[in-house]
Amino acid sequence: MLQLPQSDADRRACLLIARAPSLHADHFEPLFRRGASLTDIVALPPDELAQFALPPLALRWLRSPDSQQLDSDLLWLERSGVSLVAFGANDYPPALEHIDAPPLVLYVRGDPAVLRTTQLAVVGSRNPTAQGIETATRFAGELVQSGLVITSGLALGIDAAAHQGALNAGGATIAVCGTGLDAVYPAVHEALAERIATNGGALVSEFPPGTDPHRRNFPRRNRVISGLARATLVVEAAHASGSLITARLAGAQGREVFVIPGSIYNPLAHSCHQLVRRGMAELVTSPAEILADLKLPFQKQPVTQIRKSANPPSGLADGMDKEYEILLDALGFEPASIDALVDRTGLPGEQIASLLLIFELEGRVEPQPGGHYCRLS
Repeated sequence: MLQLPQSDADRRACLLIARAPSLHADHFEPLFRRGASLTDIVALPPDELAQFALPPLALRWLRSPDSQQLDSDLLWLERSGVSLVAFGANDYPPALEHIDAPPLVLYVRGDPAVLRTTQLAVVGSRNPTAQGIETATRFAGELVQSGLVITSGLALGIDAAAHQGALNAGGATIAVCGTGLDAVYPAVHEALAERIATNGGALVSEFPPGTDPHRRNFPRRNRVISGLARATLVVEAAHASGSLITARLAGAQGREVFVIPGSIYNPLAHSCHQLVRRGMAELVTSPAEILADLKLPFQKQPVTQIRKSANPPSGLADGMDKEYEILLDALGFEPASIDALVDRTGLPGEQIASLLLIFELEGRVEPQPGGHYCRLS
């Protein structure tokens, strides 16, 4: 039975705590062991608060909060329909309780109960390849068919593909945000955020309304993504990216980390391969391998993906059907130049360029930097 804060006093205590800079549950661990609530904590006299090793700005706020700001937050909460989930309450996700620096308050738009489900985090590059988008979408779709909830960060690229793959397969997904829930970031994902919140999932943030997308917020956001989930799957990642931070946090939290292998010529695959080489992650090539490692049953059939016909398109000039098949066979999943394809096929470069344009329009190949092309599965 969920026990969300019901009284104005409880909600106000949550809102007050949530605005205290850099405050987290570890600061009050002795009080929580004795069964204290956030309402109990904010009622402590200033001299008792001073006994805890609180950040100076947080202590200053708790001693002298801005009542007008709290009134504004309470009004926004009532109008927005956002719920509050407080550390120590039985609706707080147990997966977060024992990570380092657990959030004291979570703002939740959508269904708070979904935070307590079995989740897999899917993260990756904001500028992925088409193959990366396809992989994240397919894995998310098949994994929700087996009862997992997909958790990610609502960012461009792999995050968005994972959310959409889960939704398109009829599953639930959680977006952990690095801003306040009064606005969607990035704004281009407003429609996606609405789908998440209204289809059994949730938008989640530990940041109060009005919090802008500062860079310092996203590592904090990432520890919640990895902390909520049983494991984290990395699908393409740039060097020193937030995805790698999430993977490292997952390992530190005792969670498993999985990576999708990629071409040795794909720079977004290098970081994934490094995680495996350093023993920080396990390589997987199918959703079934993830489920097997997590000892979860494959409960449902994978999502059936509609693919385009393998037949050559109508309208090709006479005699080009054979060349079409030759070039398609010669194209690999690693980038290749037109010169390399000329060597592999013996076809003239002009004809290869024309066929590549057809393949691109069909969604069979993706252009790569430097005039290279690679085939999509």
